[in-house]
Order: sequence, then structure tokens, then C-alpha cells
Amino acid sequence: MRQTLWTLAALLSHWRRHPANLATLVVGLAIATALWSGVQALNAQARRSYDSAAAVFTGGGTQNLVAVRGGLFAQELFVKLRRAGVKVSPALEGAARVNEKNFRLIGVEPLTLPMASTLAPLRETKEATNILSGEGRSFASHQTLRDLRLDEGARVTTERGFTLPPLVAMEEAPPGAIVVDIGVAQKALDRPQRLSRLIVDGETRVDAAKLGEIAGDALRIVEPDEESDLSRLTDSFHLNLTAFGLLAFLVGFFIVNASFGLAYEQRLPMVRTLRALGVPARGLIAAMLIELLVFTLLAGGAGLICGYFIAAALLPDVAASLEGLYGAQVSGRLALDARWWLSGFAMAGAGATLAAGSGLSKTLRLPVLSVARPIAWREAHHRYLRRQGALATLSLIAAVLAWRSADTLEAGFAVIAFALLGVALLLPVALAALLRLGESLARHPLARWFFADGRQEIAGLSLALMALLLALATNIGVGGMVEGFRRTFTAWLDERLVAEIYYEAATPADAHEIEDWARVRPEIAAILPVWRTKTRIADWPIEVMGMAPHETYAAHFPLIESRQDAWRALRDEDAVMISEQLARRLGVSLGETIDIPTPNENWRARIVGVFPDYGNPKGQLRVDHARLAQHFSDASGVHYSLRVAPGKIAAVMEDMQARFGAKIARIVDNAEVKKISTDIFERTFTVTAALNTLTLIVSAIALFASLLTLSNLRLAQIAPVWAVGVTRRRLAALELLRILLFSAGAAALAIPLGLFMTWALVAIVNVAAFGWRLPMHVFPAQWAQVFAVALLTALLAAIAPVARLARSAPAELLKVFANER
Repeated sequence: MRQTLWTLAALLSHWRRHPANLATLVVGLAIATALWSGVQALNAQARRSYDSAAAVFTGGGTQNLVAVRGGLFAQELFVKLRRAGVKVSPALEGAARVNEKNFRLIGVEPLTLPMASTLAPLRETKEATNILSGEGRSFASHQTLRDLRLDEGARVTTERGFTLPPLVAMEEAPPGAIVVDIGVAQKALDRPQRLSRLIVDGETRVDAAKLGEIAGDALRIVEPDEESDLSRLTDSFHLNLTAFGLLAFLVGFFIVNASFGLAYEQRLPMVRTLRALGVPARGLIAAMLIELLVFTLLAGGAGLICGYFIAAALLPDVAASLEGLYGAQVSGRLALDARWWLSGFAMAGAGATLAAGSGLSKTLRLPVLSVARPIAWREAHHRYLRRQGALATLSLIAAVLAWRSADTLEAGFAVIAFALLGVALLLPVALAALLRLGESLARHPLARWFFADGRQEIAGLSLALMALLLALATNIGVGGMVEGFRRTFTAWLDERLVAEIYYEAATPADAHEIEDWARVRPEIAAILPVWRTKTRIADWPIEVMGMAPHETYAAHFPLIESRQDAWRALRDEDAVMISEQLARRLGVSLGETIDIPTPNENWRARIVGVFPDYGNPKGQLRVDHARLAQHFSDASGVHYSLRVAPGKIAAVMEDMQARFGAKIARIVDNAEVKKISTDIFERTFTVTAALNTLTLIVSAIALFASLLTLSNLRLAQIAPVWAVGVTRRRLAALELLRILLFSAGAAALAIPLGLFMTWALVAIVNVAAFGWRLPMHVFPAQWAQVFAVALLTALLAAIAPVARLARSAPAELLKVFANER
């Protein structure tokens, strides 16, 4: 043990003599851990919020009963079950708005809530007993009150004009939710005698046969461990985040790998001496593993702290994206979770072990005489290039095989990962081949040395250049996808949102009153009801929307494919238009029929059109307005749009608000709807842009670290050239030129790789994740920008090492010959 500790002390003394190498190693490992753990913290926070929201009803292992087709069901089913001896508690959920913020309104009946329920404290606390008496109570967590900018005791009025009971803080309430008595919720949401679910008492178990006898086929059982719709819908979002986090970790890992490799190179004489003094191989390995553990704890801990701050900075945008896309309420307060902390340490340890393992194995395999030579293990680098080329070929073949079966999101990411790995591994091989070609064509001795020395330098810079290649390709690939999506999304919004005013009435009765008023207004050209309801097909939540026959839709509503007489068929036949993502999910196409569950029976309709529905992860069906009212008695009946003369929009909105007041829950014009949609889009890709930028910064650090640690080792190659008369300034200029050429080569290879990544994201990943396929866009200006960024990155990374070379003292260069290297 004592021998191991002294060996460890000797190994650690290296870092005291080389603080720059130590700094790059710690920073690289910390950055890689920070980016990975930051993404995992965001995912863990979101999933904790989903679980908290779901546990409101399924906590304690309780079953739930919900409508077979989704949405609401009649309260009389609750009465039937209670009379049959089944202990169930009613609940109603719905969306509401306060202070321009959405929240989830939950109505429960405290007296019948199961004791195992998350909201069981409503039966016990002193304040909770007031929920049924006097003016009642509303309950929300402290975080929700802060998010909604509300104080305890306040009575708030929703956009529908309903005033909720006084607010009381209760930490058991789920994030982004306000809990009230079910009678209050039914009034606030204008859902009289309607429920969204029944919570089965924990002591009672309901089977399908018994449920069918009592309630017919109106309800279905949701088991406690059944995955929620929200979790399924958001899986793709979180997998995308994880993939980008892993890519960022990989780029940071290159810094660690390069630092460890060069550290082992510098320590080879020390290792030889330790072995010569009798330190056994096992003792040396044990000391090195202890050293790795110390680095993992120090750098990994620092990375976790930085990852926490990265996650905290990005959490508001992630929460806004999840709310805008999926309606998910995510707590804005980042919690410390042991799982992502352990995940961060595990990744730091794995990264350090993998990075150190290669250099260690090479060191232990080299003969003793080779160990004494500081450039010994890199002399074997050219043999590895052949193996690396073979591995690159295998990776590209694997990408092709994955593409042939790329019908899942995981397969899509596998295509991208294998392609990135294959091209990255080809980069050093390609650069070495070009340098060999340049050397054969060069005639001047200095030019021949320039190319030959470049081949030698690739050994130390290959990992950093591969990191730069991955960062640039990702920048092009993701940037091209995002910008292409932005253009497509903007054009789609311009076609989709044609009506000038959109409003939601407080109740259906109010909607009819507003509609009657609008009919006699000459400046209103058309009243377009946009009623909606929910159902389920193949166990997926579906939104069904009605469209009144009008030229607005025929002239502007975008369709990917349709029957020639699609709009006539929608009006006169049992026909439906289906969103692109739902068509893919159900495996149906134009001309086929689908069975749409309704409150009474399944409605069979023929698909006459497929439309794009970008940004909506849920499936959507568009049907004729009259048929929606005929088949769905629970259609909202409160959503409308108006066609108004452009110069009269503001006046009409002011007249509506002055005349109807609280009878209008919400009213916005076309520009505001587009702004809201565009803001959601931009915030959705904020995290992607941030990870893109961080990855590029990390690649610059990797290149800087490699150049800085190589600068001392390269004196052995540079000193003889200086000794024959080449000035230090010229040597420094040649060194800078070589680094810029390497970076230019990486950028040139990054452009086609980035274009492939854009195609894969558009054609495979987006389709598998969200169900829609975007048109492919290319942006040559972006390529030029990325090329310039590559050169600038190389220039900034090379300034310090090149300046150090230019200022090297002659005595320092002469030491190369004095030391018998």
C-alpha cells in the first residue's frame, strides 16, 4: 500500500510541473460532465413534473376510470358506480388562464378521495375542511403561486370571468395546477355534470368485466403503472435533448482524451524509472486508477455544479417549450436529484477511464527503450491510421444498414451517430493522405519538411480536429434544420392563419349571442366556428375540429395531398382530413376509411385530405362543422374566427370587448396568434442553439488544449530546422499556416457531413419523433460562415502556442540537442 501511495505521489508530481496540461484535463472533464448532467437535470425535472401531475390521481397504486375515447363523460356514471358498491371519487381537469398564464384546474371531491391519493391532505388539514364551506378554498403549491404572480388569500378571476375561491398554499398540489372542489371546477370550466376521471379507492379493485356490467363501454381502466399520454408524447423531445447532451459530452471527451494521451507521453520517462526501481505493473495501474478517481471526483463535481447552473438557465425555455407543444406544466424550480448527480459522476468516471485507458495500454505495451523516447507512442500512429480507416468504413456501412431500417427515432439517431463517427475517423486518414501527396509534389526542402512534419503533428491533433469536425457538422446540420423549419413554419402559419380575429366565448350560450351580434355587422365578412372535441384512436389522444364550408379554407388551408373534390366531399359526405403525423401513426393514407369513436358509436369516415400540422405533437382530424355537432354532443361550441376587413380589426375587437366583457374568455388578432406561435417555436430551439454554441466552444478548447500541450513536445522537430537557419518567426508562421490548413480541411469535410445530418434530421428523426416531414433547405451562406468560424477558432486556439514558439529563447531550442533526446 505504501509503495502504491509513493507511486501515486510521483505520478501527481507531473501535474505540478505541467499546470497547463492539468488545467485542460480538469476543464475538459468538467465541461463534458456539465453539458451531460445539465441535459439530464432538465429531463429529470420535466419527468418529475409529469410524475407529480400523474400521481395526483394514480398515487398510492390507485386505478383510474376514464372515458374510452378520451375527454369528458357524464356524472351519472359516477352515481351508477357508487350505487353498485364501487368506491370511486370524481375528478375534473381542464385548462384555464390567469394573468396571461395557463394553468391546470383540478376539481376533486375531498370527502371521497382515497387515503392513498396525493391530495389526501385535503381530507385532513384545517384549511382543507373549508373547501366545502363558505366561499371555499383553492389550493396550489408555493411555486405555482409564484409562477402565476399570486399571493395566498387572493381571489383570482379566470379569463372566462369566473372568480376562484381564496388561494391557500399546499405543497402536495402538482406543479402548474390549482385544486378546487369539483363543483367549483365544473362552473369555472363550464362543464356542468361532466367528469374527466374517477379515482378508485385503494381497497377496491375493478376489473373490465365488472366495469362493463355497470357502465357499459363508456369507461376504461387506467392502471397505476400505465404510461401517461404526456409521457409518451414527450419521449421524443427528451430523447432529442439526451442525444445533443451526449454529443456535447463526446466533444468534451476529446479534450480529456488528448490531455491524458499527452500527459502519458510526457510521463513516459517517469514510468520507465518507476518500473526500473521495482514498481510492479499492478502497483502502477493501481496508482493510476486512484489518480483517475481523484480527477473524477474533482472535475466531475465541478462539472455537476456547472451543469446545475446550465440547466437552471435553460429551464425556463424548456418549460415554455413543453407547455407550448404539449400543454405540460413543468416546475420552474430546479430540484437536486440523486439520479442525475450519480449519472454525471458515472459519465465523468467512464470518460476519464476510457480516455486514460488507451494511453496506459500503449505505455505498458511499449519496450523499455521505447519508453524513454518522448515521441515513441506517436511513432506508431501511422499504423493506427490504417485500422482507423477500416473502423471508419465499418461505421459508414453501419450507418447505411441503420438507414435501411430507420423507422424509429433510435434508428434515426443511430444513422447520424454512425455517420458522424465514420467521417470523424476518416478525417485524420484524409489529412495524412493529402499531406503525403503534398510532400511528394513539393520540391523545396522546407516545403517537404512542412508536409512531413504535418503528418507527424496529426498524431497529437487528430482528436481535437475530430472534435472540431463534429462541432462544425452539428452546427451546419442542426442550424440548417432549424432555419429550414423556421421558413417552412412561417410560410405554413401565413397560409393556415388567415382569419383576422380569433376568440373564445365563456360559454356556448355566450357564443351564440356573440354570433348573432356578428351576423348583422357589415364589417364582418364571415363567422367561422372552430368547435373542437377530443377522442382516442389506437389509444392515442386525438383532437377533432370542425370547419364550416367557406372559401377561406378551400383557398388557403394547406394540404399535402387530397382528392380533387376534397372540400365538397368534406361538406357532403362522411369524410375527414387527417394530420400528417396522425396518418403516419395510424398507418393510413388518402382514400382509406377510419373509425372515429364518438359518444354514441364509431363514425366511419373516408380520408379525403392530409394536411401538415407543424408544432402539434398530437393527432388532429378536421371534419365538417355540421357533422362535428351531429356526432359529438360535447364539442366545445365556444371557439370562433372572424373574417374582417383589414382596417376594421381593432374597432371590431374593441366593440366586442366593450359589449360582451366577461362573456369573451379570450380574443386575439391574427398578428398576435402568429406571434404566440413564433415565440413558442423560437423558445423550443433555444436549448438546441445553446448546446450547439457550447459544443463549438468546447471544440475550440480541445484544439487549444492539444496545441498548448504539444508545443513543448514539438521542440524536438522544430529545433533542427531552426538550427539550419530558418528563423523562429518563420517557423511560427508555418506552424500557424499548418493549423489553419488542418482546420480548413475539417471545415471542408464538415459541410457535406452537416448537409447529411440536416437530411437525416428532416427525413428520419423529425418523422419518427413528431410525424411530420419538412422540406429540405440548404443555406450556402451558412457554410461560408461556418468555414470562417473554423478558421477563427483555429486562429484563436493557436495564438498562444504559436506566440510561445516565436518567442522561444535559443537556449531552450539548444536544450533539445543537449538532452540526448
